[in-house]
Amino acid sequence: MENSLKYIIDEHGQKSSVLVPIKVWEELNVNYRKLQKKIEILEGIGEGLEEVSKARKTGKKLETLQDFLK
Repeated sequence: MENSLKYIIDEHGQKSSVLVPIKVWEELNVNYRKLQKKIEILEGIGEGLEEVSKARKTGKKLETLQDFLK
């Protein structure tokens, strides 16, 4: 089986490592990078929402999108 994992067992019979076929490893890495980008975007949105919330509480005027784009 091309995609089968192989486990390395220690002297106590416990799994200590795993060998992953390169194709599976590459797919995992692609998916991991995509998830990291999504996390960065969601964290940025969260920070923006916090900034808006703090600005509303303190009465600070925020720049509008229209002003930002100018």
